[in-house]
Amino acid sequence: MARIFDKTWQRTKLCGTFTEDDAGKEVRANGWVRARRDLGGIIFIEVWDWTGPIQIVFNPEAGEIHKLASTLRNEYCVAVKGKMRIRPEGTENPELKTGNIEIVASDFLVMSKAKPLPFEVGDETDNVDENIRLKYRYLDMRREKMQFNLRTRSKINAFTRQYLGERDFVELETPMLTKATPEGARDYLVPSRVNQGCMPFRNRRSCSSRY
Repeated sequence: MARIFDKTWQRTKLCGTFTEDDAGKEVRANGWVRARRDLGGIIFIEVWDWTGPIQIVFNPEAGEIHKLASTLRNEYCVAVKGKMRIRPEGTENPELKTGNIEIVASDFLVMSKAKPLPFEVGDETDNVDENIRLKYRYLDMRREKMQFNLRTRSKINAFTRQYLGERDFVELETPMLTKATPEGARDYLVPSRVNQGCMPFRNRRSCSSRY
């Protein structure tokens, strides 16, 4: 019988929020495979979400689970069960928030597979041709840099709307001409029926007004 994702697979924490206080606990992590390494039979994978990655360890003693772990590829969406532990001395990664801990996997579930990627998702994506990045925008937006930019913008917009809403401003949306922005959307020329031969850029912006 095929296994399905249910509440027994739901994460106990976001990947990047695990701490050393979780050592010794049975935990569950949900996220995407960012990297896989096979070092002499022991398989390491990094599972990540928007909060950051957590390292997962598959020991040969795990049997079939270890064998299946060798089939995991980047951007597979997985759920993992296991026991949190402090990393052995000398294997810590000070560059990561979770660099001192890892999950020793007892089981995992592939929720969604991924086709071979057109480019690696990471900081090096900046060097990929822009047209390819825009074509696969859903991958480009998974980078930590893009996640930070998108979430920062969302927080600013939410704060602005809350601040103005509490002061009786009314948000209005109206068509207006504006300059192009480097946010990934395409700019299109819209022919003008009023001024023949003119093709201005057109976009939609929001504004607030208080009466």
